[in-house]
Amino acid sequence: MSDALADLSAQGVSIWLDDISRERLVSGNLQQLIETKHVVGVTSNPSIFQKAMEGAADGDSAYAQQVHDLAVREVALEEAVRLLTAFDIRWACDVLRPVFDSTDGQDGRVSIEVDPRIAHDGDKTTAEATALWWLVDRPNVMIKIPATEAGIASIAAATAAGISVNVTLIFSIERYRKVMDAYLDGLRQAREAGIDLSTIRSVASFFVSRVDTEIDKRLDKLSGTDEAGSRAAAVRGKAGIANARLAYEAFQEVFTSPAWEELKAAGAHVQRPLWASTGVKDPAYDDTMYVTQLVAPNTVNTMPEATLNAVGDHGVISGPTADSGYDEARQVVTDLSALGIELDEVTELLESEGVDKFMDSWASLLEGVQKQLTAGAQKADNGDPSKAGNADRSDAPA
Repeated sequence: MSDALADLSAQGVSIWLDDISRERLVSGNLQQLIETKHVVGVTSNPSIFQKAMEGAADGDSAYAQQVHDLAVREVALEEAVRLLTAFDIRWACDVLRPVFDSTDGQDGRVSIEVDPRIAHDGDKTTAEATALWWLVDRPNVMIKIPATEAGIASIAAATAAGISVNVTLIFSIERYRKVMDAYLDGLRQAREAGIDLSTIRSVASFFVSRVDTEIDKRLDKLSGTDEAGSRAAAVRGKAGIANARLAYEAFQEVFTSPAWEELKAAGAHVQRPLWASTGVKDPAYDDTMYVTQLVAPNTVNTMPEATLNAVGDHGVISGPTADSGYDEARQVVTDLSALGIELDEVTELLESEGVDKFMDSWASLLEGVQKQLTAGAQKADNGDPSKAGNADRSDAPA
């Protein structure tokens, strides 16, 4: 039987898991996914950590011991959150270190995101990216910086400092081009500072399914038996993949340019497109479409576990599918415009909503951890600290 995930890897697509939790690390699940599902990287975000840490003060939680210790030490809330999340990222980096070594640093990567509340403050974003790079202290960590207008300068600054960056929340081709320019600018600055460019890696996370979710919602309002309804039905579910393919076209253009070739000669690596938000939201669609229709060399696909399992179970990888069809992709954009749906307006909205969603998740994470710290302190006062955590496991990171 064909192994679709192996076929995907053979096409030059790196498979990363879009999820992390201490339970995965304690149980060995992440190692199992590396061995059986061809997973070679991990991404995280505020929403993922919020979910992972729910109930962290419970006696059966893998976080309980560390929460107790933080509570006893009276560590400030935001510092506690960073220590909790960095612990998981550091541990995952250690699990993936053999992949990092065997791929010469291309994969084996684990991403942690800057505080989304500072997404529109470039100076603070750069400062926090530097702090996270230092805090995790692993060569295979990637710092996630959102591709807001303010974030563009931070991408360049972090890259210039030798930090490997995962640029997140990219929706539009125009913004994506600015992201690639910022990466090249950062590499030039790093070279001038004497930093070995071969040590710097970067990915650009281009979001896919959220584009279809928003556009399909608008197309559904046009549904009916008239001509507009028929045209709307014809482009339903096509915008996300069309947008991503045009992004790959832009990637090919930039990373074959003379400006790039000069940096490549100095040891630089391409900033790979990463397809994010690849879980299918509409049950009417093939649940593997954002994987099987976006196959191309030098890309990453970060999948929630359900999508990873779906591809492994019934995905069909027939060869490259994202490095062509650019005229057809442009036609989808034209057809949408004819229906009164402007892709640029949609992507601008999605970027704003994306930052807001992560800010909401971060707020919920802070609120949840505060409750857990309070509960942990009360347990300590009662002489009943939890011993169910795993912060002292011999296989946990130093």
